[in-house]
Amino acid sequence: MSGVLIVYMSRRGHTARVARTLMGHLNASGCDCDMMDVVEAKHEGIEWDRYHTVVVGAPVLYGKFDDSVWEFIKTHQAQLEARNNAFYCLSVVARNPAKATVEGNRYMQKFLAQSPWRPQLLKVVAGKVDYPNWGFWDSLSIKFIMKMTKGPTDPNTVIDYTDYNEVEAFAAQIRRLSQQGQ
Repeated sequence: MSGVLIVYMSRRGHTARVARTLMGHLNASGCDCDMMDVVEAKHEGIEWDRYHTVVVGAPVLYGKFDDSVWEFIKTHQAQLEARNNAFYCLSVVARNPAKATVEGNRYMQKFLAQSPWRPQLLKVVAGKVDYPNWGFWDSLSIKFIMKMTKGPTDPNTVIDYTDYNEVEAFAAQIRRLSQQGQ
């Protein structure tokens, strides 16, 4: 058991992109890293004996995490706690540096208040605004949120707020975490 597994939930693909970026950095640094969607994990299962470290990633959708993320945590809490582990969330409000910290991000704080699992490593990642690829209701809802938080509301806006240097630094933290207890 020496590998790293990244399990993620992604609705429109950006959380998957961050997971792939993490996996790329981890594999390039000598870690044996795999990734899978929570739906794949549910339907195909996880070979837990292959992994020393598990990372879970999820986007904030309308102020909450998808039920599939909560189901994964509840179902696999014992397996998560038996390994080195980490959690990251993507949130467009994290485009504001004060809300890009674990302490300053209300969604991460809400996660910590509601989750029975206590990850060893936490990270807040700024998400992506992509109005042209969102459906009508998603765009309308996000525009309302953006108007309240002084973000972009133009329907043609596509902005990736993710700081990929921060993602690389998080990968380095995961690598160090994965080396503990081996």
